[in-house]
Amino acid sequence: MTATKTLYLAWQDTRDEDNYSGSRLWFPVGRLDIEDGEYPYRFRYTKGAEEANEKAGFPPLPEFPDLHREYQSSELFPIFTNRIMSPKRPDFANYLRTLNLGEEADPIEILSANGGRRATDTFEVFPKLVKDADGGFVSRFFLHGWRHVSEAAQTRLQSLTPGEKLYVALELTNPLSEMAVQIQTTDYHMIGWAPRYLVDDLTIAMAEAPGKYSASVVRVNPQPAPSRQRVLVEMRSYWDKHEPMTGPDFQPLVD
Repeated sequence: MTATKTLYLAWQDTRDEDNYSGSRLWFPVGRLDIEDGEYPYRFRYTKGAEEANEKAGFPPLPEFPDLHREYQSSELFPIFTNRIMSPKRPDFANYLRTLNLGEEADPIEILSANGGRRATDTFEVFPKLVKDADGGFVSRFFLHGWRHVSEAAQTRLQSLTPGEKLYVALELTNPLSEMAVQIQTTDYHMIGWAPRYLVDDLTIAMAEAPGKYSASVVRVNPQPAPSRQRVLVEMRSYWDKHEPMTGPDFQPLVD
């Protein structure tokens, strides 16, 4: 039996009701587990969906209308397959290169890398962080918020190169989420942030292993690549006792 693979579905609050622009916060709202069996795909909402509903009016997905039900399928659910480019498209090989993947990548690997972002909604897909036997872990993510940094930082971002070292800094006064993880160049340009749904686990690593975390550029994708996939970042660090993604927001509503 192969090991279970887990992806999470995150939702961003971007409401615009009565000139309210939304909190812009991200909530982990669903969990997809993939394992052997007749129905290998299992989707469940997480407690983050209840929080998103209470704080920001998150509506259940039409495909999964009941927050407290488990959904199983023999095929990958459409909400996920619709976030993967068709292999029949002539630019599919270039698409995989954008994600730093090889031609043998399967749909789950593609979803783990591409973030699952679409222009028509505010969802994002990300893989469960995995802790090695020695406590080490690797987290890859596309840089968030780079379009909202200074003009000088955006100019600096254009000159990033694969393998370039980056700094990681904890921000305690973020106006949206209070605590955030900044990504900076070694010449001190703040070029963006780690995704909000990773912040709790990343900050614990920064506290448990000071001086033992690092980040670097994996790939920079110029236009016409989607702006949400502009800079792929890799962060490496270590947890001592912490188990990743065990906070309340990640817990399934159905056991």
